[in-house]
Amino acid sequence: MVKKNQEVELYIDKTEFPNKGKAVCEGKTVTVKGGLEGQTVLAKVIKNRRNKVEARIIEVLEKSPLETEPKCTHFGICGGCSYQNVPYENQLALKKKQVKEIIDKADIGEYEYLDIVSSPVTEGYRNKMEYSFGDTEKDGPLALGLHQKGRFYEIEITENCNIVDSDFREVLMATLNYFREKKTPYYNKRQHAGVLRHLVVRKAINGGEMLVNLVTSSQGEINSQEFVELLTSLELKAELKGIIHTVNDSLADVVQSDETRMLYGSDIITEELLGLKFNISPFSFFQTNTKGAEVLYSKVREFIGETDDKTIFDLYCGTGTIAQILAPVAKKVYGIEIVEEAVEAAKENAVINGLENCEFIAGDVMEKVNELSDKPDIIVLDPPRDGIHPKAIHKIIDFKPETFVYVSCKPSSLERDLPVFKERGYKAEKVQCVDMFPMTPHVETVVKLYKA
Repeated sequence: MVKKNQEVELYIDKTEFPNKGKAVCEGKTVTVKGGLEGQTVLAKVIKNRRNKVEARIIEVLEKSPLETEPKCTHFGICGGCSYQNVPYENQLALKKKQVKEIIDKADIGEYEYLDIVSSPVTEGYRNKMEYSFGDTEKDGPLALGLHQKGRFYEIEITENCNIVDSDFREVLMATLNYFREKKTPYYNKRQHAGVLRHLVVRKAINGGEMLVNLVTSSQGEINSQEFVELLTSLELKAELKGIIHTVNDSLADVVQSDETRMLYGSDIITEELLGLKFNISPFSFFQTNTKGAEVLYSKVREFIGETDDKTIFDLYCGTGTIAQILAPVAKKVYGIEIVEEAVEAAKENAVINGLENCEFIAGDVMEKVNELSDKPDIIVLDPPRDGIHPKAIHKIIDFKPETFVYVSCKPSSLERDLPVFKERGYKAEKVQCVDMFPMTPHVETVVKLYKA
C-alpha cells in the first residue's frame, strides 16, 4: 500500500481543472498538482487518507506529447504561469475539455457547447502586476518579483516575464536596483519588521497610461522625490500618469491602504473598452487582460441578444463594465457591487460615457436585491471565484427574468450553481469558454440560461 512520504513513479493520464494531474497507484487515484496528462513523473506522496491521495512532483521522467520548450526563463521557478510549456492550441483544448467535464457533472441536461474563444494576445497581455519584495533565499539580497512556485517567502525576480510588456519589466528592475542601492530592507513576514512590501503596476493597454503604486510599512521612510525622479526618467512606451505611495501595516500579505500618499501626477488612468472609457484607480477591479475583456464582454452581449426596452440587472458588477457596455441598447441597467470604491468608479464612468440609464448600488447582492422594485428581463451574473452565495441564489432566481447570463472564472463553481437554476425551472441553452489567461490553467466560462 502506498504510504505518506513514499516516492513513486506515476503516469499522469488526465489533467483536471485547475492544473491537477490524475494518476493511479496501487488502485488508488492520486492527485498531482501541476501534473500534465501524458507525463511520467517521480513524485512524493504528501497526503494519504482513505479517499484522498496527493503527491508532489520531484522530477519529470518523461515529457507529455503536449509539451514543448517554455519561452519564459522563469518557468518552473516562478509560481505564476503553469502552462508555459504547453503550446497555446493545446492549452485551449485542455481548458475546453476540462470545463465540459465539470459542467457535465452538474447534470443540467442538453446544451450547446461552443468552441473556446482564444485570447487576442498570448504574450504581454496583463494590464496589472502585483510584485512582492523579499529575497530569493533566506538572508539573500533584496528581490522583487513573484513568489516562487509553492513557496510563501521566496521571491523570483521576474525580469524576463513574458505575460507583461517591457514597461512592466523596466519599472520592476529600476525599482529593485534603486532600493538595493539604498539598502532599504523588505518587510519580513515572519518577523513583521521591515519597510518594502509590494509594487503594483497598472497599465491601460488601449489608453496608453501607467500607474505605479509602491506599498511599504510605516517602519521606515523612502525618499519620495528620488523615487519619482527615477521612474519619470525611464523611457516607457506608456505615459506614466501617476506614482502613489501606500502605507500598509496589516499583518496579512495583501495590498491594502492604511494611508495613501500622492507622489506624482494622478491616481487615475483611463482605459478604453469597446468604445467606452473607464477610469481605473489603484484599488479598483478591472479585468487583467484588456484585449481578452473586449472579447469576453462582446460574447456576453451576444448571449444576451436583443435588449431594446428591456431592464437588466448586472449583479456583482465591479466597476460596472458589463452594465455600461449593455446600457446604450437597454431601457435601464442596475448594477450591484459590495466594494464601495468600485461602485463610485462605476458611477463616475457612467457620467464620462454619457450614460443616464445606469444605476449602481453599493452593498451585498444578497441584501440589495430586496431593495430593487423593477422587474428585470435579463440578469447578468459575474460573481467572485466561489460563485453565488447559497443564500443569495434563490433570491436572485425569484426575480424570474427571461434570461440569465452567468460569467464564471471558476468552472467548479458552476458545477454547484447550475443545478439550482435547473431545479428552479431554467435550462442552459449554450456554454462557451473565453480564454482570458494564456499560459495559466484559468479560463472564463459564459452560460446562457432561459426560463423553460
